[in-house]
Amino acid sequence: MRTYPTAAVAVNLLLGLPAVVPIWLLWYFAVNWPLAALGWTRGEPTENDGMLPWFMLAVPVLSVFSGLWWLANHLLRRRRRHRYADPGPAGAYWTTGLLLTLAPTGVLVAVLPWGPA
Repeated sequence: MRTYPTAAVAVNLLLGLPAVVPIWLLWYFAVNWPLAALGWTRGEPTENDGMLPWFMLAVPVLSVFSGLWWLANHLLRRRRRHRYADPGPAGAYWTTGLLLTLAPTGVLVAVLPWGPA
């Protein structure tokens, strides 16, 4: 079994720190519009600007972050110690990279107190 390269682990964990912002934007959007429309959550009562300001903010942030994440992982995936070395299964690499990027947000959600004080 091939071990996950140390550089890829470090890069994905470090990319996970600024990833908190795009993940929060996605969650905020989902809670206030599609999930609230389905009746699964209650939207923020003061959120009455509509979706356009959030699209204007979220689309560039998500595009820049996802582009940087893909580029960093694409370059790390292609990097090999030896030119005949097997890079391993692509699905496992990208799944592991995504989970490592989500790890800081998961830790933040687990550690921060939520709800009314």
